[in-house]
Amino acid sequence: MTKNLSNILLGFDFGMKRIGVAVGQTVTKTARPLETLKAKLGLPQWDRLNKIVQKWQPDAFVVGIPLNMDGTEQPLTANAKHFAQMLETRYQIPVYEMDERLSTKDARERIFNEGGFKALQDGQVDSVAAQLILQNWLIQQKE
Repeated sequence: MTKNLSNILLGFDFGMKRIGVAVGQTVTKTARPLETLKAKLGLPQWDRLNKIVQKWQPDAFVVGIPLNMDGTEQPLTANAKHFAQMLETRYQIPVYEMDERLSTKDARERIFNEGGFKALQDGQVDSVAAQLILQNWLIQQKE
């Protein structure tokens, strides 16, 4: 990725019914949850996603790729990779894939610890999982 002072990225926690979205940037290597898009068979609300892309003008996307704990692919893996390809084709922006193992579990724990059982709303879990995926990707990038 070309380094400039303000590389903005959008991260995604892919799901067949919901897709969590987060925004982050390379300067501080931090990310924050944005929102959760409803999806139908893995296809997001494109009109809503278009507005997010237009607002943030990202330099790249990071898509969480679900894998089994032993690193092998699972049925959802191919769907997430297809979503990544659709993003790249649609927006002509680079897409990076990131192992997302345990991101949803970690997101649930984080939300529960901050707000208790009432705070555990599925939409929030997805966007926080997207934040964790993106933040982990940013941390792994070399200076």
